[in-house]
Amino acid sequence: MENAAIASWSGGKDSCLAVFRAIRSGIKIKYLLNFMSREHKRCCFHGIESRLIDLQAKCLGIPLVQKGVTPDMKKYEEEFKEAVTELKAEGINKMVFGDIYLLDQFNWVERVCKDLAIASIEPLWNNPASEVVREFIKSGFKSIIVSAKDDVGGRDFIGRTIDEELVCEFERRKICPCGENGEFHSFVVDGPIFKNRIEILESEPVFKEGFWKHWFLDIKKYQMRPKFFQTAQQAESLLD
Repeated sequence: MENAAIASWSGGKDSCLAVFRAIRSGIKIKYLLNFMSREHKRCCFHGIESRLIDLQAKCLGIPLVQKGVTPDMKKYEEEFKEAVTELKAEGINKMVFGDIYLLDQFNWVERVCKDLAIASIEPLWNNPASEVVREFIKSGFKSIIVSAKDDVGGRDFIGRTIDEELVCEFERRKICPCGENGEFHSFVVDGPIFKNRIEILESEPVFKEGFWKHWFLDIKKYQMRPKFFQTAQQAESLLD
């Protein structure tokens, strides 16, 4: 499959925008690959339960592969390679990532993909974070903050929609507007590549203390809803 790729998928805005850019460049996303905490059955760092990530993939219309992993980095690398190798067996030779400027993460991706003999595609790499998040918003995506470190505003941000007002607030507080250093994580509920949208019906902020003190959005009730466009041209224009 010459132009087929796997996408590293967290459910958040950066991986979503990377997929969006990859699709617009002509790459066919065959699978979303998502890693869950084996212990908690929730998306690593984001805290989103596996069923909600599965619903998100259904809204996108892209098959999802979920794998449970351990927190040990060495073991995680082994599990990552196993998962990619299984999908690569279908003739896929590319993988899309949403990294922006963390060099250690970029170098890890490059090394591991080289080991796997698969090309790493980094559509967002070295783009200014402020431009990345504003492109995400202007493209028509909608995302909410589902986790945030307590020492960078935590509770103030949980559940908020990422929009221009919030981006400006991040910039005033000297917080990376993409949360690239783990300041916060998001969950995308709608956008131009979504065939349906996710409506959150009930949620509440939850504080958890571990290696870091974090606030999470516990999403209790949600549903898939149809998208509405005034005209077919309006829908198609989002992908132009």
